[in-house]
Amino acid sequence: MWIFFILAFQGMVIIAWSPSGSITALFDEDVFKSVLSIFISSAFLNFLQATLDMILSWNAWRSLKFTQILRYLLKFAVAAVWAVVLPIGYSSSVQNPTGLVKYFSNWAGNWRNQSFYNYCVAIYLIPNILAILLFFLPPLRRSMERSDWHIVVLLMWWAQPKLYVGRGMHEDIFSLLKYTLFWIMLLISKLAFSYYVEILPLVGPTKLILSMRINDYEWHEFFPNVTHNIGVIVAIWAPIVLVYFMDAQIWYAIFSTIFGGIHGAFSHLGEIRTLGMLRSRFESVPSAFTDRLVPSSEEETKGNMDDALGRKSIAEFSQVWNEFIHSMRIEDLISNRERDLLLVPDSSGEGSVVQWPPFLLASKIPIALDMAKDFSGKEDADLFKKIKSDRYMHSAVIECYETLRDIMSDLLVDGRDKALIVEICKEVDDSIQQEQFLSKFRMIGMPLLSDKLEKLLNILISDHENTESRVINVLQDILEIITQDVMINGQEIFKRVHPQSVNNQHDKKEQRFEKIHVHLIQNRSWRERVVRLRLLLIVKESAINVPMNLEARRRITFFTNSLFMNMPKAPKVRNMLSFSVLTPYYKEDVLYSEEELKKENEDGISTLFYLQKIYPVRGMMYYRQALELQCFLELAGDNAISGGYRAIDITEQSQKNFFDRSQALADLKFTYVVSCQVYGAQKKSDDARDQSCYNNILNLMLTYPSLRVAYIDEREEQVYGKSKKVYYSVLVKGGDKLDEEIYRIKLPGPPTAIGEGKPENQNHAIIFTRGEALQTIDMNQDNYLEEAFKMRNVLEELLKSHHGKKPTILGLREHIFTGSVSSLAWFMSNQETSFVTIGQRILANPLRVRFHYGHPDIFDRIFHLTRGGISKASKIINLSEDIFSGFNSTLRGGYITHHEYIQVGKGRDVGMNQISLFEAKVANGNGEQTLSRDVYRLGRRFDFYRMLSFYFTTVGFYFSSMVTVLTVYVFLYGRLYMVLSGLEKAILEDPSIHQSKALEQALSTQSVFQLGLLLVLPMVMEIGLERGFRTALADFIIMQLQLASVFFTFQLGTKVHYYGRTILHGGSKYRATGRGFVVFHAKFADNYRLYSRSHFVKGLELLILLLTYEIYGESYRSSSLYWFITFSMWFLVASWLFAPFVFNPSGFEWQKTVDDWTDWKRWMGNRGGIGIQPDKSWESWWDEEQEHLKNTNIRGRVLDIILAFRFFIYQYGIVYHLDIAHHSKSVLVYGLSWVVMAVALLVLKMVSMGRRRFGTDFQLMFRILKGLLFLGFISVMTVLVVVCGLTISDLFAAILAFMPTGWALLLIGQACRTLFKGVGFWESIKELGRAYEYIMGLLIFMPIVILSWFPFVSEFQTRLLFNQAFSRGLQISMILAGRKEDRGSQPTGPIPKK
Repeated sequence: MWIFFILAFQGMVIIAWSPSGSITALFDEDVFKSVLSIFISSAFLNFLQATLDMILSWNAWRSLKFTQILRYLLKFAVAAVWAVVLPIGYSSSVQNPTGLVKYFSNWAGNWRNQSFYNYCVAIYLIPNILAILLFFLPPLRRSMERSDWHIVVLLMWWAQPKLYVGRGMHEDIFSLLKYTLFWIMLLISKLAFSYYVEILPLVGPTKLILSMRINDYEWHEFFPNVTHNIGVIVAIWAPIVLVYFMDAQIWYAIFSTIFGGIHGAFSHLGEIRTLGMLRSRFESVPSAFTDRLVPSSEEETKGNMDDALGRKSIAEFSQVWNEFIHSMRIEDLISNRERDLLLVPDSSGEGSVVQWPPFLLASKIPIALDMAKDFSGKEDADLFKKIKSDRYMHSAVIECYETLRDIMSDLLVDGRDKALIVEICKEVDDSIQQEQFLSKFRMIGMPLLSDKLEKLLNILISDHENTESRVINVLQDILEIITQDVMINGQEIFKRVHPQSVNNQHDKKEQRFEKIHVHLIQNRSWRERVVRLRLLLIVKESAINVPMNLEARRRITFFTNSLFMNMPKAPKVRNMLSFSVLTPYYKEDVLYSEEELKKENEDGISTLFYLQKIYPVRGMMYYRQALELQCFLELAGDNAISGGYRAIDITEQSQKNFFDRSQALADLKFTYVVSCQVYGAQKKSDDARDQSCYNNILNLMLTYPSLRVAYIDEREEQVYGKSKKVYYSVLVKGGDKLDEEIYRIKLPGPPTAIGEGKPENQNHAIIFTRGEALQTIDMNQDNYLEEAFKMRNVLEELLKSHHGKKPTILGLREHIFTGSVSSLAWFMSNQETSFVTIGQRILANPLRVRFHYGHPDIFDRIFHLTRGGISKASKIINLSEDIFSGFNSTLRGGYITHHEYIQVGKGRDVGMNQISLFEAKVANGNGEQTLSRDVYRLGRRFDFYRMLSFYFTTVGFYFSSMVTVLTVYVFLYGRLYMVLSGLEKAILEDPSIHQSKALEQALSTQSVFQLGLLLVLPMVMEIGLERGFRTALADFIIMQLQLASVFFTFQLGTKVHYYGRTILHGGSKYRATGRGFVVFHAKFADNYRLYSRSHFVKGLELLILLLTYEIYGESYRSSSLYWFITFSMWFLVASWLFAPFVFNPSGFEWQKTVDDWTDWKRWMGNRGGIGIQPDKSWESWWDEEQEHLKNTNIRGRVLDIILAFRFFIYQYGIVYHLDIAHHSKSVLVYGLSWVVMAVALLVLKMVSMGRRRFGTDFQLMFRILKGLLFLGFISVMTVLVVVCGLTISDLFAAILAFMPTGWALLLIGQACRTLFKGVGFWESIKELGRAYEYIMGLLIFMPIVILSWFPFVSEFQTRLLFNQAFSRGLQISMILAGRKEDRGSQPTGPIPKK
C-alpha cells in the first residue's frame, strides 16, 4: 500500500512539474520517460522491505527452518539485483545524462540501448501480472494452495509463508468485484484531489523559490552555501506529503457514507421512523409479522392459506404485540392509558373487521358521529362513502357497533331482552342493506346515545357499589333513546318482540333489562373489550403522539420496520438452533441497595434521582420469556390462542401442559451463563461490598432458574504431602435457598495470572455453555423483549451458505441507550451508533473485512471451540481481546456477516474522564494490534483492495489520526524555521513572489488537512437514514452548538497520544473505565493527572509555536493569511487545554474552583515513596508517568531523545532576534545563551540543595543564601539593561526561548534515568520537573479562575452539559440541599417523584 502511494505521488509530481502541468502531459515522450522512473523507486522500496523483513525477524531466525531462512535471503538478493539493474537500464535510455544518471550511464558501458530499460521493466512486472491474473481467479488461487505439484509448491513457497492460518481467505468473484470497484473509485477520487488541490498548486511556487538566491539570514546559518533553498522547500512540502498519505482516510469516510447509506436504504432501514409512518403502514404489519416471525405449516407452504389461518395469524400477532406493549409498561416507558391505546385485542380476528389498536382508531367514532349528525344529504351512499374514505374510521364504526351488540347481549339474562336487542340490530342491518338507514334513523339523536353509552361503560369498569342497579338504569335509558330518539319507528320493535304487551308498554318498560350478568365485570377478556369500546367512544383527540416517550417510540418503530426487512423465515422452536448467552463479570454493582440509591454526592444529587432521568435496564432473560410465548403459540390450539397468553390458567390441566412444555422447550434452547470470576472469593469474603455482590448474584439465580454462574474456585489441597493452591472452574445454579454446584473442572493454574482478566474470564466459562450458537453480552448491555422474538430468525443465518461458506460470526447492531444522560453521552451515542450501523454495514458488505468488535455478536460455537475460543488472552498484546477473535475467525476460513433487523441495547461511558479512559484503552489496543502477528498475517494474505479495507478500518484509522496531528507539528515547525531564519520574510518581500502571491497560495494549501470535519459524515448519514435528514441536520447543528467539535478534537489527542506511545514503547495496560453513573465534579488535580502528558503538554507546545510564528512574522505578513492558515490549530490548542474543564460538571463554580486549587497544591507538595498512591502525591504520579520508559528498549529511548531535540530550535532562533544581540549573527550569541541557561539551572540546583540541607536546621543560612542570590540577580539584570541594552521585550522573548530548552533537558533526563541517577543529578531533574508542573498548572488554572468569577458561566455550562430536565433537577437539588442545611432536621436527598 505504501509503495503504491509513494509511486503515485512520484508520478503526479513528475507530471505536475512538466511545462503544461496537465494530466495529458503523460503522453509527452519526455514526461512519460520520466514517469517510468517510478519502477526504480519501486525496486528500491522493495529492497527496503526485504531488508526490514530480515531485520525485524532476526530474533526468530533460530527457530526458523532452513527453507524459510533461504526464502528471506533470496528475496533480499533478488531485490538487491533489481535495485542495481533498473537504475542502470534507465540511465542507458536517457539522452545527455547528467549527475547520478551519468554515473550509472558510464557504468552501463556498451549496454546503451533505449529499449533495454523497457525489457527490464517488463521482466520486473511479470510477478505482478501473474498476481493480477490470480486476483481475478479466486478458484485457481484456492486450488494452488491445496496443490501438491512441485512447481506450484515452489511458487507458493516464494509468495507466502507456509502456515495453516491464512489459507482459504479468498472471496468469491462477485464479492471481489464489489470491493474492488469501491476502492478503484475511491483511489481515483483521492488521487485526482491530491493532484489538483495538493500537488499542482505547489509546483509553481516551488519553482520560483528554487530559483531565488537568499543570503540574508537572521540567525547564524551553518550551511549558507546550500543552493535552491532546500530548507524552505522541505518546510512547504512536508505537511502536504503527510496530508497526501492521510487523506485516504477522509475519502474512505466519504465513500463509506455514500455506499453505506445506499445499502441501508435498500435494506429498508428507516422506512418506518415516525408514528405517522407507522399509522400508514400498520395495516400490513400483521402480514409482515406472519411472513417473518411465524413458522410456516405444511398447508401454508403449499399455498392453502384460508381465512381461518389468516385469523390465527392475526391472533398470534396480537399475542406477541401485546406482550411487547406490556413489557414497555412494566419498564415504565408508557402509561396505563397509552398501554390500552396500543394493545391489540386477543380476539382481533374474530369480528367482521380487524380490530386495530385504539391509537389508530382514536377520535374516529366522535368524528363519525359529528359527521352523521351534521350530514345534510338524504342518500345513505353519500354518508357511507365519507365514512369509508377513512379505512380506520370505517373499521372503528363497524367494530364499535358489533362490540356494543355483543356486550349488551352478554349482559342480559332474560331471553326477551336479548330478543329485543337482536331485533334492533336486525333493523339496523336491514336498513343499511336496503339503503334506508337515513330514512329509518334520526342522526340527531346519536350524540345523546353516545353519552349514555359512555356512562354505561364507565360504570362497567368502575369498582363502585350498586353497580348492578346503576347498569340497569342506564340500559333502560339507552333503550328509550334508541326506540324514541334515534329510531323513527321504534315502537314497531316492541310489537314484533312483544305483540301481547303493546297496549300496556309503558307499564312494562320498567321491568325490562332488570336481570343482568354482573359477574362478567370480573372476566378479564370481557373487561378488556369494555375498556377498548370506551376508548373508541371517549377519545376525541388524535392519538398521533401516542406514546409520548421517545424511547418507546423508537422501539415500536424499529420493531415494526424490522418486520419489512430481509430476514430468514422463523423455524419452529423445537427446530431452531439452541444457543447460550455468556456475560463476563468482575466486581461491578449488580443491584443497588436502598442506601446506595439515596446516597448523595457533593451537589445533593442521588443515584436514584439520576436514574429517574434515564431508562431502566432489563436483561437477557427476555430470551426465555420470548421462547415460552412462541412455544405456547405453536403448541396451543386456536381457542387457547384467542383466549390470550396472559389468560392462561395453570390450574387447568390442558393449559398447564402447554405452559410446562413451553418452559421445558425454552430451557432446552436457551442457557444464560454469567462468568463471575471472583464469585467464590466474594462468597468467602468478610468485606461488606463483596458480600452484597454475592447475595445479589445469588438472588438473581434464585429468581431466574435458567441463570448459571461460572467462577474460579481457589482451594488449598494436599499434593504429595504439601499444601498447594488448586484452581477449578465451577458452574452453579440457584437451588432452594442457596446455590447448587453442577460441574467442577480442575485447571492447570490461575488463568488470570497467564492472560488478560476479561478474556480469560470468558475462556474458562465457555465450556459450560450449550448449543450450536453463543452470544457474547457485556455487563453494560440491555435486551428488549420485542427483539428477543427475532432470535430464531437470526440464528437461521448460521445455516445460510454464502458462496460455499457458512457464517461463523453474526454481527448485530446496538442501540446506545445512554444518549439522553448528557451532551457527552449524546456525542458518544451518535458516534457509536454510526459505527455499529453504517460502519459495520459497509465492512461486512461490500468490503468483507468485518471482524468482532465486542458484544453482542453471535458465534458459531462449535467452530470457535475447535479453533481457540472466542477470546485471545495473551498479556498486553491482546489488550483488545474482542477484535482478535474476529482476526482468528477470518484467518481460519470463517465468514462474518452483519445484520440490522435485530438490535441489543448498550450503555456507553457518559463522563469526560470515563470516555477518555475508554478511548485510551482502545488506542492502546490498536497500538498492540499494529505490532501483532495477526495483523501482519492478514495484511500479507489479503489481496490489495481487501488489504486497503482492512487497514483503513482498523489500525489505519489510528495511524491516520496520528499523522493528522503530526501534520500540525510539521507545519508549525516548518513555519518556525522559516520565520526565525528570516527566509519567510525574504521570500515574501521578493518582488516576483510578492506579485504572484505564490507563497501565499502554497501556504493556503496547508489548510486541506482541516477537512477532518468530513469524518462526521457517517454519523449524519445514519441519523438521516433512520430518523430523517431534517432531523440529522438539526442534530448536527445542535451538536456543534454544544461544542461537539471541541469534544471530538480533544478525543483525537487521546487517541494519538496512547497509540503513539504504544507504538514507540509498548507496555499498554487495561484501563478500567468504571461505567457507572457520573454525577460528580472531577477535581483539577484528577484532570491534570489524566491529561497532563496526553493533552496539556502538547497543547502548550503548539501554543508557543503559534505565538512565536505570530510574533516574529507579524511585521511583514497579512493577519488574514495567518488566521486563515492557523485557525484550526488555535481551535485544537483551545480544545486540548480546556475541554476537560468545559465538560466537567460544576467546573466553573467558584467554591469548587477554590477547593480544587487547595487540593492541587496539597498534591503537588506531598512527597512520594513506597506505597504512596499517585493520586496522593505528585512524585508518585511522576514516577508512574515514566513507567513506559522503564520497560522500553534502546530504540524507544533514542527516539525519545531525538524527538526532544526539536525544543532546542526555539532558543537557537530567538536569541538572534533579541535586542541585546544587536543583530549579531555570530555563533557566540548562541553559546552565551547556553551560559545563561547553565547559570539558571545552577541557581535552581543551589536553591534545591539549600532547601534540603539548611531548610530545617539552618534557617538563617538558607535565608542568607536566598538573599545573596536575589541581590546577585538584581545586579546582573541592572548591568544587562544599562550596559548591554536588555529590553523588556527581551525578557518575554527569553521565556519563549529557554522554557522549551529546559523541557527538552527534562525529557532527555527522563530517557536517561539510569545515567542521571548514577551521577547524582536525578533529584535535580525531579525538581526541574516539579517546577514545570507548577508553571503548567498555573497557566491552565488561571482562565478557569477568571471564568469562575462570573456566576452565569457555571449556569451556562450546566445547560450545555445536561439535558433540560436534568439541568432543572440539578439546580433544584442544590436549592433543596441549601434549605436542608438551614432546617437541620430535614432528611437529605431529593425526593423522587413518579
